Amino acid sequence: MAEEFDVVIRSGTVVDGSGGPARIADIGITNGKIARIGRIAGRGREEIDATGLLVTPGFVDIHTHYDGQVTWENRLMPSSNHGVTTAVMGNCGVGFAPCKPEQRETLVRVMEGVEDIPEIVMTEGIPWNWETFPEYLDSLQGRQYDIDFAAHIPHSAIRVYVMGERGERREPATPEELRKMTEIVRNAVWAGAIGVSSSQHLGHRTVDGELAPSIGAENAEVLALARGLREANGGVFQIITDGFYGEADAHKQMALLREIATTSGGSVSYTLLQKPTCLNLYEEMLELTRQAQADGLPIKPQVFPRPVGLLFGLSLSLHPFRYHPSYLEIHHLPLPERVAAMRVPERRKAILSEKPVHSNPIYITLVSDYGNAFALGDPPNYEPAPGMKLGEQAAQRSIDIAELAYDLLLEDEGNALLMSPSSNFAEGNLNAVRTMLVDDHSLVALGDGGAHYGMICDSSYPTSLLSFWTRDRSTGKVPLEWAVNRLTRNNALAVNLPDRGLLAEGLKADINIIDYEGLRLHPPRPVFDLPAGGRRLTQTAEGYVATLVNGTVTYRNGVPTGELPGRLVRGTAARH
Repeated sequence: MAEEFDVVIRSGTVVDGSGGPARIADIGITNGKIARIGRIAGRGREEIDATGLLVTPGFVDIHTHYDGQVTWENRLMPSSNHGVTTAVMGNCGVGFAPCKPEQRETLVRVMEGVEDIPEIVMTEGIPWNWETFPEYLDSLQGRQYDIDFAAHIPHSAIRVYVMGERGERREPATPEELRKMTEIVRNAVWAGAIGVSSSQHLGHRTVDGELAPSIGAENAEVLALARGLREANGGVFQIITDGFYGEADAHKQMALLREIATTSGGSVSYTLLQKPTCLNLYEEMLELTRQAQADGLPIKPQVFPRPVGLLFGLSLSLHPFRYHPSYLEIHHLPLPERVAAMRVPERRKAILSEKPVHSNPIYITLVSDYGNAFALGDPPNYEPAPGMKLGEQAAQRSIDIAELAYDLLLEDEGNALLMSPSSNFAEGNLNAVRTMLVDDHSLVALGDGGAHYGMICDSSYPTSLLSFWTRDRSTGKVPLEWAVNRLTRNNALAVNLPDRGLLAEGLKADINIIDYEGLRLHPPRPVFDLPAGGRRLTQTAEGYVATLVNGTVTYRNGVPTGELPGRLVRGTAARH
């Protein structure tokens, strides 16, 4: 008698995540696991015809910030609608646990500034039914989601929890405080944390411009966190080093990364981008990473397949005229009325004649430097041709750059977007990105899902990697099988989740069925579905025919099915 399955995916072009060649095969699923791959004679209670379609493992996004969203929301968009079936949150040293009641406001201010999540959204949405990190995980245990997720314990939260106001003021930790930090990390990993995260990035500040608590922590403190991983016998370490702007050279950064790896006994990942202030630092870091790997130290860079920067738009958090006094007078108006007001010649002249006014100089800088920005377009183009930057376009047309930006923002009835790259586009192309992408030790990540609600929408990067880098780019394409491996098995193993990221019998049935030739991105758009009516950016795509999590279809043709098979995933060192 032929074997029966819950689901059978028929005749798909299977790219299994291993990096090996594609093949035509059926996949049989039983009890949320892959039971059979090959030619299947038996039937499934549900049959999916994948003839002519790409079948891959679900994508594993190892760098997100859904720490707050998981407490109030079941759908972790905009990751789950781009083929992601597992996300890792708690990155960059910021999050919401551990936290004493009197420290909640501090962590909210940090998250508001670092990750652009409005304070009212967190105040209204987060239930705060925990204090310790194990209690935070327990509060999520029974909830249902459209994808699986795991969590790091964040450094800034640990620091404030242990040191109180001294930690917030970034004073040095005492030996006893360091011992407590080690203990907290160890207990968090035993409770299911996938690792610990930290940040030394000078751009990570509260909305008032104060540095996040972890910034400037002495190496001894960072290593105290790493020691907690060793004592727990598990977990990974994620960090943004203090060389993000080139303020520390490559050798200094790598020295700390090596110490972390040696102390923790586990793998370490760090953020790597091409910065205009230090054009070739990424190449030095890649070479030093190769040397560390040759020495047996599992250090890997997290890299991103597109420019990193801010989106400017009239419905978003920022644009070049956001803080001009004459614009502020109409900022409260609904978008159609605001667009109409901006088209009035007198208002236009007034706005263009003014300078931005804001108490935080960082915001002045963000909205004043847009010569390298470009119109994103529809479909969005993240590598425009030479000559398409606003500064170049203004010079070609012999007009003021502010006038050009003003007119572009009014296009599409005020819905047009400008991309202002801060990283990965210093030379006007993505050639440096390709160098980082194809390095043997790189991890494709940095999507930041769940954060930057009004400035950035980067969690669509899996769709970019597949559609742009394997199909549409005119030069320097990468193999499809390689790209799928980087989105799946490579990331799963990097965070010690060996039960996913590969289409193999006995592993989790997290699967994407994709119309590869029809895969395309739509422009980011704001939606107002957060607590207290808060706004966030989301981005949709065409081409995802179906996504399965734990063997259950969660999306069909980009539309949620209503099924919520995703759960909290505790790390492999968890003791329960």
